Amino acid sequence: MTVKTMQMSGIQPVSPLKLGEGWLAAPIPHQNGIANAMREIKPENEEPRFTLDGSAALERHLSRICHQVREAVQGAIPGPSLQGLLLGGGYGRGEGGVLREAGEDKPYNDLEFYVLARTQSGLAGRKMRRALHQIAEPLSHSAGIEVEFKLLTPEALRRSGPTMFYYDLVLGHRRLLGGEDLLAGCGHHRAADQIPLHEAARLWMNRASGLLFSLERLQRPEFTSADADFVGRNLAKARLAWGDIVLAALGAYHWSCRERNRRLHALAAADLPFSLAEIRRHHDAGVEFKLHPVRNASPRPALAAEHRELAQLGLALLLWLENRRLGTAFTTAREYARSGVDKCPETARWKNWLLTGRALGLGAALGRGAGRYPRGRMLDALALLLEEGAGDEPDRAFLRQRLHTRATDLAGLVAAHENLWRRFG
Repeated sequence: MTVKTMQMSGIQPVSPLKLGEGWLAAPIPHQNGIANAMREIKPENEEPRFTLDGSAALERHLSRICHQVREAVQGAIPGPSLQGLLLGGGYGRGEGGVLREAGEDKPYNDLEFYVLARTQSGLAGRKMRRALHQIAEPLSHSAGIEVEFKLLTPEALRRSGPTMFYYDLVLGHRRLLGGEDLLAGCGHHRAADQIPLHEAARLWMNRASGLLFSLERLQRPEFTSADADFVGRNLAKARLAWGDIVLAALGAYHWSCRERNRRLHALAAADLPFSLAEIRRHHDAGVEFKLHPVRNASPRPALAAEHRELAQLGLALLLWLENRRLGTAFTTAREYARSGVDKCPETARWKNWLLTGRALGLGAALGRGAGRYPRGRMLDALALLLEEGAGDEPDRAFLRQRLHTRATDLAGLVAAHENLWRRFG
């Protein structure tokens, strides 16, 4: 969006502040590196909350679940192996969703627990994962929402390069077990401007995958209330993500969705190939849904129209992001999808061969593009599928090659993409 276009649309350019590669209209507070980021928004004497405005009953319910999880994890994993337990996600950051139904506040998002152990590999790692899997189901039943466990080691966290996932976890969590030095040596995960651009591309891929799965449901002969809620939920995730990707690409991401929204509205003039006003409008709705989700019951035509709008905006965003990241000048989604450019140049070729063979078999490992990370296949397929659907026969042949499938219709192509997404999303 040029300055002239902004003036025509009523958006006035302002004197910007440079941050990373982006431009902001107002200073961004320095991140102070506090491990439990909720302390930044709550008085010292006040117990941190799981939600912004959930009822006392909901807060007590979530606190009880955390107590049950802590006891279950301590019982499932031998003491010497267990080093810490963190609640991440929205509830760990104090921004968990509050579903209000029949005058009662209920939890909505999954509860994401991170178990930090001395090792996560070998026989010991397999035993711990098996034990966590066994306790997850009864805990989910008690919580009324899904309880998930991820196994990590502090050492692996310290060695890992910056990612959006680790940034959110390190800066936004509730510590249930472990000392204050549990995340010592993780300072590189506290700097949002160090998150690489391929992390923004990964976020796009995940949310665009949700749009693809929604497209398949929208085209089914029968469209149920469960389908409407599924589509509505994925539209809301994409609304939030499109703005988050802009911020991540400009080095201005933040762990709090409310702070990200403020920063997005503080962005000054920029030459963008999409409407910043539309990005902001969708992000506003995405934040509202994240904090106060609702069950969507909109009719199929209304959801289909919203889907088309978000898909087209997402494709324009993808081209902007990928041209910055890859040093290219793609002008259409088709050009991007069919180009021979490596979409994941940051990965090691020999590892890519192994991953491709393991995920898709020997035939794919010996085929074209086997030395490239499988996520590149998914980005190509997503760009074309969201632009054209299943397309004509040349498009379908291209998609079959990229997704390593014999499918000839949209449902089959989406299923092949989902198979890859579950492994590399």
